[in-house]
Amino acid sequence: MNLPIADLHCDLLSFLAKVPKADPFDPNQIACAFPWLRAGGVRAQVMAIYTDVHPESMELASQQAAIFVQLLEDHPETVCRWDGAFQQTLEGTDQLGIIASIENAAGIGTATATWKEIYAQFDALLGKVGSLAYISLTHHTENRFGGGNYTEGIGLKEDGKRLLDYLAGKRIPIDLSHTSDLLAEGILTYIDRHHLPIPVLASHSNFRSIWNHKRNLTDEFAQEIIHRGGIIGVNFLRAFLDSEQPERLFEHLIYGSNLNEQAISFGADFFYTQDFPDPSRHPIYFPLAENASKYPGILERLSQELSEGQLRKLAYENVFHFYQNLWS
Repeated sequence: MNLPIADLHCDLLSFLAKVPKADPFDPNQIACAFPWLRAGGVRAQVMAIYTDVHPESMELASQQAAIFVQLLEDHPETVCRWDGAFQQTLEGTDQLGIIASIENAAGIGTATATWKEIYAQFDALLGKVGSLAYISLTHHTENRFGGGNYTEGIGLKEDGKRLLDYLAGKRIPIDLSHTSDLLAEGILTYIDRHHLPIPVLASHSNFRSIWNHKRNLTDEFAQEIIHRGGIIGVNFLRAFLDSEQPERLFEHLIYGSNLNEQAISFGADFFYTQDFPDPSRHPIYFPLAENASKYPGILERLSQELSEGQLRKLAYENVFHFYQNLWS
């Protein structure tokens, strides 16, 4: 089934920043290389500015923002900016619409950065990339803003509150995909208590009731995202689907559609895997979802249980509707 695809998360930028001789046109290097994206019908792709928690995080984030701009400048036949105008003219172009996001706010502010430096970094990154699809406060671990999804008992810190205050009103969603449960709760409570106009989404998360993993959303947080008009992008990583059963991918997608068919989308999370250190995690992806060419097959399988209208919403309409409302 060939529908246009809008995907909420890939790590092409960090691949290009960190891997020697990285080539976005080489399908042997990364599962979200441009040929794979084209083969899968991907028309809109969020590209994360990803950093770990270390002293060079701000520098690495700036480097990835520069790479994002360079892609637009060097390959206009392949990519263009994903914005409201692009969404309205999707049928009139073969280009891939791209937009950046920030995965881990350590790239905005390291542990020793002053708030003057943090504000300047935030504004500089936004100035370079033009707009941001979302910001994740954390990744797997703890940083100055809060607790990541593999931390216990660490929620929203004072610096996280201050960053949310700065984010308010900028039409940039906050992402719950890499938060600890305590951080997700803290973010939602702080937004409500202070009436902050900050949209909420989960860019690349699955459902804990289907597969019990800390990276997956509880039903409570999924419902909170839906209640706030947000979207949830289903992740393709084997570890977050079911370590043994490939068909669990379809269960997560159908479960999300049943929760609210206007909120479910794709957030495949394709990244550079050739140096991944944990052998128990290989293969990172099941063959049915091992690269970005697999979307038509996934939709075809889902057509047995979801209507054409539901498939369109999943493929791209929900994402486009979310950002149309955000940008209008």
